[in-house]
Amino acid sequence: MSVLIAGAGLAGLTAARELSKKGATVTMIDARSRVGGRVLTLREGFRHRQHAEAGADLIDGDQKEIRTLVSQLGLKLTEILPGGFTLLKDVGGRRVRGTEGWLDLERRLRPEIRAFCLGERRWDGAVAQTIGRQSVADWLNRVKAPRTVRAMASALRGFFLADPEDLSLLALVEQLAEDGPPGRGTMYRVVGGNDRIAAALARPLGERLRLGTVLRAVVQSAGRVRASVQTAAGSDQIEADYLICAMPASTLRDVRFDPPLPAPQHEANRSLKYGHCTKTALQFDRAVWRKRGKPRAFGTNLSIGAVWDGNEEQHGTPGILTSMAGGRASADTKAMLASSGPRRLVEQMDFLELKGASLVAWDSVSWEDDPWARGGYAYYDPSFNPAVREWLARPFRRVFFAGEHTSLEGQGYMNGAVESGLRAAEEIAATRELGN
Repeated sequence: MSVLIAGAGLAGLTAARELSKKGATVTMIDARSRVGGRVLTLREGFRHRQHAEAGADLIDGDQKEIRTLVSQLGLKLTEILPGGFTLLKDVGGRRVRGTEGWLDLERRLRPEIRAFCLGERRWDGAVAQTIGRQSVADWLNRVKAPRTVRAMASALRGFFLADPEDLSLLALVEQLAEDGPPGRGTMYRVVGGNDRIAAALARPLGERLRLGTVLRAVVQSAGRVRASVQTAAGSDQIEADYLICAMPASTLRDVRFDPPLPAPQHEANRSLKYGHCTKTALQFDRAVWRKRGKPRAFGTNLSIGAVWDGNEEQHGTPGILTSMAGGRASADTKAMLASSGPRRLVEQMDFLELKGASLVAWDSVSWEDDPWARGGYAYYDPSFNPAVREWLARPFRRVFFAGEHTSLEGQGYMNGAVESGLRAAEEIAATRELGN
């Protein structure tokens, strides 16, 4: 059995590992010059050989598949951010900490949450259709939400990567129905950097990993898949029994399929949005924010987005603060960096009392500017038809699909990417066993 995998992020690499264990011959391609996709660890320019995560960062304690994979690869996790995230909101020029706004938001949404749960949380039902066509901003206006609740909804762009005007109410209702407020519970990071996961998964592939190779077209016949690819040297073709597309929907749209994808599948990939996201790592000579009993992570509605301690597990006196600006905050952050460097970002972090520390290094990555991602991760806006969500993961003949955007439980997380890679590998094995 031969399998071609397009996309060397965690989803594709996990699928490659599982299929190789099942005896398949795997070839992997990726448009980038590196593996990992949206897992990117910055290692250059920071003092004391410290590093920062420019992409996927936090691993939740209940995310089983990514934690199991890390252990199987011989890597280690370390617990970070004791106490989780604290909410900090600017409400009419007044800084408010704590759950004010969140509990009110949850209370006002109880009718929609109850209806969604009675519909068994299905995205193809009438309840999901009704909730999904509203934006969070539409709902806030309809219930005449006070400023504290609106500030809370804006702070969530650091989680969903979308502002209330752009985010489907269904995404918020599902989050509340399943997991409650984000950023609570135990969190982990890979010792030595999250990119060690991708490196360990890629190592056994050797020459079967072809970087700088772009998937352009896919032709399916009765028993084979032929992929047209483009490299710096020109065009080429690769044949295999099966293909896994482990690329973001944002780039999968550019691939030509013959025969074409089913209409609902084409619609799902075409209409799925990816959130603007700028992650900035600020290294200070001292981590003055690390104080016993004090929070080290904040979700905010400020233009710098969410802020958290980015390297408390590392050795050395310096400390790194990570800012993740989602939605329109991404453009705000980029504008501040372009006009005056990181100075204005640091000024907005006054709640961390940084006056006793000096900024010594920094770096920033905006994922919407990455041509092979075009955003941080997927989110649902009111124009997305909830009924076609399941088509993001549905196989089409000999083509299978993986990636965080295809995961029902882990969309937006490394765990979702790993789960989807495991699923795609099992789907191919089952298809092979059925003789298809």
